[in-house]
Amino acid sequence: MTDFDPATALAAAADGDQRAWNAIVMTYSGLVWSVARSFRLSTADAGDVVQGTWLRLVEHLHDIRDPDRLAGWLATTARRESLNLIRRAGRDVPVDDVDGLGGPAAVAAAAVDERLLRDESQRALWQAVSRLSHGCQRLLRVMFADPAPSYETVGAALDIPIGSIGPTRARCLAGLRSILTG
Repeated sequence: MTDFDPATALAAAADGDQRAWNAIVMTYSGLVWSVARSFRLSTADAGDVVQGTWLRLVEHLHDIRDPDRLAGWLATTARRESLNLIRRAGRDVPVDDVDGLGGPAAVAAAAVDERLLRDESQRALWQAVSRLSHGCQRLLRVMFADPAPSYETVGAALDIPIGSIGPTRARCLAGLRSILTG
């Protein structure tokens, strides 16, 4: 599957094709993780949300009506799984757990000093992001997913109108820039 087609992948996965399922997971894993992490869940809780999201997809493989909107379906499902986990836990969500936000960025061959500099830069960035409003934090976490999600997917993930994403993103980035330079 060099050119990923959601309809073909969903149909093949529903027929038991493991390669198709793996392609779906590889394509959308970053998005699902970023939605879970946008709720400031611990790594373990975010992992539970991600697992739950993939389980829901397995349960509904035959029910997806519009495969081209699979990213939005997964984002919405991850958002609902996150909210359910928070409700079940009956606790506040930690705000200082930013480990792993960048996902499993494999830099095995990088020199130690390069990795330390990158880690320090990321830490500084996420510390600055944590000083933004909760809404800006969630928006930027989802938009920093790799690959970058569409505005439709971001809107579905965060339950905000598509038309407000661009202006809100611009305000959030301006606030972040102000924190980083000020």
